[in-house]
Order: sequence, then structure tokens, then C-alpha cells
Amino acid sequence: MLRLSVALALAASFCLAAWPASDRNEGRTRVLLNEGWKFMKYESAELADDLIYDVRPEVLDGEDGKAADAKPTEAVAVKVDRTVLNPWVLPTANAFIADPADRHARPEGQSPGAEFPFNQLDFDDSGWEEVRLPHDWAIEGPFMEGKDAAVGGGMGRLPSPGVAWYRKSLDIPTEDEGKSVFLEIDGAMSYAMVWCNGTLVGGWPYGYASWRLDLTDYLEFGGANQISIRVDNPPYSSRWYPGGGLYRNVWLSTTQAVRVRQWGTFVTTPKVTKESAQVVLDVEIENASESSEKITVATELYELDENGDVQGEAVASFEKREVEVEAGGVSKISSTLELENPKLWGPAPSQTPHRYLARTSLLLGEKSVDVYETKFGIRDLRFDAREGLFVNGERIYLQGVNQHHDLGALGAAFNLRAAERQLEMLREMGCNAIRIAHNPPASELLELTDRMGFLVVDEIFDCWERKKTPLDFHLIFPEWSEPDMRAFLRRDRNHPSVIMWSIGNEVGEQYTDEAGAAVAQRLQNIVKSEDSTRPTAASFNYAKPDMPITAVTDTISLNYQGEGIRNAPAYAHLKGINTPPLYPKFHDAYPEKLIISSENAAAVSSRGEYLFPVVDGISAPVADGAGGDPSSAQVSSYELYTAPFGSSADKVLGSLERHPYVGGGFVWSGWDYLGEPTPYYSARSSYFGVIDLAGFKKDRFYLYQAHWRPDLPMVHILPHWNWKEREGEVTPVHVFTSGDEAELFLNGKSLGRKKKGDFEYRIRWDDVVFEAGKLEVIAYENGKEWARSEVETTGEATRLSIEADRTEISADGYDLSFITVRVLDSEGLWVPDSDVPLSFEVSGAGELVATDNGDSTSLVSFKSPQRNAFNGLGLGIVRSFSEQPGEIEIRVTSPGLQSDILTVNTEAIEASSN
Repeated sequence: MLRLSVALALAASFCLAAWPASDRNEGRTRVLLNEGWKFMKYESAELADDLIYDVRPEVLDGEDGKAADAKPTEAVAVKVDRTVLNPWVLPTANAFIADPADRHARPEGQSPGAEFPFNQLDFDDSGWEEVRLPHDWAIEGPFMEGKDAAVGGGMGRLPSPGVAWYRKSLDIPTEDEGKSVFLEIDGAMSYAMVWCNGTLVGGWPYGYASWRLDLTDYLEFGGANQISIRVDNPPYSSRWYPGGGLYRNVWLSTTQAVRVRQWGTFVTTPKVTKESAQVVLDVEIENASESSEKITVATELYELDENGDVQGEAVASFEKREVEVEAGGVSKISSTLELENPKLWGPAPSQTPHRYLARTSLLLGEKSVDVYETKFGIRDLRFDAREGLFVNGERIYLQGVNQHHDLGALGAAFNLRAAERQLEMLREMGCNAIRIAHNPPASELLELTDRMGFLVVDEIFDCWERKKTPLDFHLIFPEWSEPDMRAFLRRDRNHPSVIMWSIGNEVGEQYTDEAGAAVAQRLQNIVKSEDSTRPTAASFNYAKPDMPITAVTDTISLNYQGEGIRNAPAYAHLKGINTPPLYPKFHDAYPEKLIISSENAAAVSSRGEYLFPVVDGISAPVADGAGGDPSSAQVSSYELYTAPFGSSADKVLGSLERHPYVGGGFVWSGWDYLGEPTPYYSARSSYFGVIDLAGFKKDRFYLYQAHWRPDLPMVHILPHWNWKEREGEVTPVHVFTSGDEAELFLNGKSLGRKKKGDFEYRIRWDDVVFEAGKLEVIAYENGKEWARSEVETTGEATRLSIEADRTEISADGYDLSFITVRVLDSEGLWVPDSDVPLSFEVSGAGELVATDNGDSTSLVSFKSPQRNAFNGLGLGIVRSFSEQPGEIEIRVTSPGLQSDILTVNTEAIEASSN
């Protein structure tokens, strides 16, 4: 049993506007640098410049649609026969390499690219596109069609591969001379390299990493400065859509020479009770000046409200400490206090995610030289191999989902509101945990999970030394795995929502015995050197209890093996990994380790598509004519069909309930995502989601809600009842309910009252003969009416109805309103099989940024204002204009149908109080 008591913190980000002008020269400033970038992408790799990070192997096998659980293969040796730039980039990693002997020396002399035109201040980039960050260069398309497309379904059929440049001119004021100036990049996909005034400063190849560069020595203070960033995203480099470009925020930070180090605070609490918490604050201070300095460190604690704003006066203070920091050195101090009656951070809905803020001041004599703010939450974790996870003494069963990083029609470009909407809908389903698949997320996502009370398994790598695709990040793993890991841990280790580190997903080293275990042990050691307060995991879809790699991590994290892979009779004919249910064997082999189901289900469906006949069992692999339609590339929404290695939700939930020592699990996947469209790789996006790409609930949503929210009275019927072509034919009806029994009626006639059996998660009437009219269901709990629902045969589409998720948004240029379009008949009934064309018109204080309908097969550009409804629904995404409060008018039309109009108000934003 592993018990951890930790208070975890998030280093706050400051926009310049949050600081009074008189304070600007006393500490640090952090300015969002997202506006006014110029962008150019080469039309092809053949036309790109030769300023390459490294030589890549020739792609000999670019198979699209390879099984997700195919065995990874050995890296290919490459001969470097030309000038490469990685010697100038690798020193960026030095702060995250523990052994000085392993650090990298910057080559002497002029750096490559010094004379390259794009790196010159006077280069004419007026013909380049002006873009605003975060920017995903590929999401506008066009989609690439056909079997031999340059980018296939696996990477989303969008033009994410390629080489591109971003340029921006900066004026750095004279009064900043003597300070340190940093460029902070939250995410660049990928192999980013940065020039400042013609000098290659550094970069970072891993596209999901957050990193910074010290620009100080390369700047012209009091004058114009040219920043140029080259980004190189390889083809065949991902199993899903990666996006492309500067797809997360970019910042310019200014500090004094003496400052808190990057991600330099860490808060832990060795003892937590309801009455008191022992809070330990570690602060790392670096001194970039030429003389040793004696620094006083003072920290005060404040309570935060639910929005993360400071409430009232300080509630506690650490004792002031003095520390000597040598020139060019780093010093670390630890301070401890007892906080009485702490407000604990805990997961919703049974607990409240309370947070505090620690404001740390560095004083040189009487002068403040740095102020660093840290949000944190106090909570106690216990990982019990027999009973599961306990948070603050309460057993919390993990009702989780896996989430990839794209935001649907917005692509990889991070948007806070879009991510919040995803989490809100998952919470409505009963989800309380997120596994980040399979890479570091945007830090703002973790700010959301902190605030909203989700539990997070934070994952860093999808591959180690062995490759899954020819040009994935295995190419950089030998040199960059340590700095990638340490940067990831230091950035995220202070988030209270993060409860576990995952060091790898289905890695090829599962197959390499002791050699693979040695790689895992090296990564495990890095984690423990940075953060000993959380357990580790590596998700195994192949490794068995007797294999050495499974002994390395603190927990057992199983992908699909718990319920078995290709082991049930319906799957016996399939090739690939074949595994019996392994929860008992792992539990016997590691009785002291908590087991979680890190990936389960991998069920597939297309919202609102129902194919016949319907399988009799509870789980079956999708195939042409058996849950799948190859002509339309759609998958049945009876929610019984899966990827070859998967199991239905019904089977997974039953397996978990039969093994109560398993701490819960994570569904693959919460939302549909771009790429990996198993089983039909002619499509653009996955079929795995419980929620489709546009944010519309599939039937599976209600199956999980019924199980995860047993106190919520609900019942859901499938399929819809528009089946004129099936008059007189058997059309099975299934019901998901949180009740224990239900009675079904067709046109007022009872078709029987049925109970859910043990380990059953739906009630089935598989012999219903279709006749037009009304299906009604009444659910019961303990013999009493619990919930009702109905579906009925509709008329033809006659009008549209539109609704916004929010009718008031901020006029900040980032906030969004998601507009749902429903197709209705003359009686106002939703027409669930309508695919009428839709046209969006937006005017006023905002703009239409994307449309979608949730159809995985649609290759209409997300930027298009015209697209068809898909099974009765469509989506428009509207964004406010910056600093232009007012009204946005949205009008949606369709030929021959009554249109609808909606107004969204945009409101001026107030400066943050902290």
C-alpha cells in the first residue's frame, strides 16, 4: 500500500497587464506573445531549406491503418552525411540533465542560419500570412482523399507534415537592459529551432514539451529584434493527428538576474488531517549575476476562490530564510509550517477542489527582486492494492476516460473554453478522472482539472527506443528522454489534480525483456529524483506478470489485458495479441500494487447510425456487414462493436465489477479525435469516442452515465424510430438506465417489463417489430417509477433550431460559443436521420471559426460555413473579437426550411486581481 500526503502547486503565469507599472522593474513580467506573427509553410519538403535538426531514416513502410496494438520495431541506424543543427539545440536541455558530464557544449563560432534570409531583421515578409497563436497550420485543410494520400486516415488526412517558419519583431525597452529575457514556448510541433537576430539560440524537438530559451545575450535593448522559429513536422511521425506549428501559447518573460528558477517551487505535505497540514515548500533560486548574493526568502499563503482569485489577507506565513547563491549557481531551500484547519483539495462531486496560493518574495537587502506565485491544493492520497484509491480518506473509484490533445474542429491549437467544454460534458456523464494520452498536455488543461476537481494520470511518452511509426519520437529518445522527462515533471508536479505519472504507453520495450526493463528503470529513477510523492505507471498491453518490465513501476497499469484481448469466442479468429483476462494473475504476482485499467473498451460507433442485424452477445469485433458498413464507412451505434483488441462497455464494466480490487479505469476514449479512424481509414477521425468530434453525445454516453451516476434518475432508448423502410421487420430496442428494471411500450402497448441482471448494463428487447409511432420506456428503481423517456417517428424536416452553450462570452479574442443546430419537423420534433445542408452566417462582434457535424467520414473543411447536418445535428463555433464588446448574430439557413437566429453577447474583461 502506498500512502502519499501532498500539497501540490501550480506556478502562476502573469500577463504584463496584471502588474502595476511601478512594479515592473522590481520582479518578473510575463507577457503573452501570441499576436502579430508572420507565417510561411513550404509547399513541399523538396522545396524546404536545409537547416535541419538531424538526418532521418528513409521511410520504407508508411502503412496507414496498422493495428494500434501492432508490435513496435527496432530503430533504424542512420548515417549523417550533411550539416545538422542538433549540436546547437541540445544545450537547451542542459538545465534538465542531472549529470554535468552528460550536458552539451555549444559549438564555438557563428551558428548555422546566420545569413539565412528569414533570420534577418530586414527580410520582407509582407507576403507571408499573419497569424495569431495558438496556431495549427493544418486544421484548415484541405483534407487529403484516397488510399494513396500523402497523409492518410491515421494522421487525420490533414497537411500536418511539413516545414514552416514563424517570424516576429520585438522591441525590448532600454530599461530592461541588465535583466534576463526569456522566450517561453508551451508547445511547438515539432523540431522547433529559434534564431534571435540571426543567431541560433536553441530549440526543442519533442512537439509536446514546454520549454524556454534565454534570449538575453542576443538582444538589442532599446531597438528592434528579430525572432525566427523554424518548425519541422515529419510525415509518418504519429499514430493520431499531431497538428503543426506553434499550437500552444508563447510568452516573453523578464526577470532580474536573481530569481526563482524555472518551475522552481515544489510543495509537499508529509502530514495531512482535517485539523492541520504540515506544508513543506522547496524553492530553487538561481543567480545569473557575476557576484555571489545573499537572498532573503519570504512566503505568504492565501486562500483562493473557485475561480482561482485570492480571497482576503494571508492565512499563514513561512518563516523568512536567508540563503547564499553563488554567481552562476543554484541554491535550494526548504521551509515548513503548520496550517490549521486546512481546506482540502478533493475530486468532485463528493469533495471540493479547494486551493491556496503561495506568494514567494526574494529580497536583496530591502529590495524585492522577484515575486513568484504558486497555486496549490492540499490532499492526502492512499493507493491500496486491495481497496483502490483513497483521497482524503474517501475511497474514490476511477471513472475515467482517455483524451487526446486535439480539440476537434479547432485542431491542436489549444483553447481554454474548448477544453473546459470537453471536461464539462465528461463530468455530466459521471467521469471523475482523465488519462492524458499519450503526451504532456497544455498546462492550462491541468489548471482546469485542478479547478474542476478531476483526477489525472499524466503521461509523457507513446514510444521509447523502439518505433511505432517510422519517424515518431523514438528518433530523439536517446538524447532527449531525460530532459523531456525532467521538464515535464517540474512543470506538472505541482498540480493537485495529477495523482500519477505514466512513463510510457504500450512501448515496444515490453518485448525486449531485461533490456526493456532497464529503460523503464532509468525513467523510474528520474521520476523519483524529481517527485517521490506520486506513484508511477507504464501502460502494458502485452507485458505479462512474469516479465521484468512489469516489476519496475509502482502500480500495474493494464491496457485491455484485464478483460482479455482477442480471447472471447467472437474474437477468436482475429490475428494479433491474444490474452486471457489477466487481473487475477497480476494481482497474485503483485499483491502490494494497485491495479488500474489504463485503457479499456475501444468500442466504436457513429452517432445515430444503426445497422442490422444486431449481434446477440455483449461484445463483438466490428467487421463489414457486422456492425460496419464499408459503403458509408459508418459503424453501428448499438454500442456492441469494438476494435479487434477491444471489448464493449458492457463487457468492461462487468469485468471491473468482478474484480473489486481494481481501482477503476479509463475508457478509450472520452471524445472522438482526429486520426486513427479504426475500422475505416478512408475517414478523418476516430469512432472511439463516447462523445463525437463535434461534442454530440453518442448512445454510449448514457450507458456510462447510467452506471457512473446511479443516483441520477435517467433512462435512454435506442435506436431512433424513423424506420419506414423497416416496416414489419425486427428492429431491436435497447435501454440504458440507472434504475434496476424498465417497461417498454410501442404505441401504448406493453412489450414487457424486464430487470437488469447481475453484471448487466442494458435492457434488451431484441424481437421488437417496427411500426411507426411512439416508443416509450418507464424505468423503475426498487419497484418505484424512476425515469421516463420516449422516441417517436417524425415527419419531414421543416425548420432549424439553434442553441448556444453560452450566450454571454468574454470579448478577449479567445472565448467561444458553441452553436448547436437541430433539424426539426413541423411538430417541433427532432429529426434524427436528417442530413439537410446547413449554412452559417455570423456578423457583429465575433466570427465563425469552424463548423462540424460529428461525421467521421466528412472531408468538408472545418473552416467552411456550409456543411450538411449529420443525423439531425450540426455545430458552429463562434469566437469573440478582442476588445470589441457587443453582440454576435448567428443565423443558420437551409434551402426550403425555416431558418433560425441567435444572439450572443460579448462582454469586456476585467484585469486579473492577482
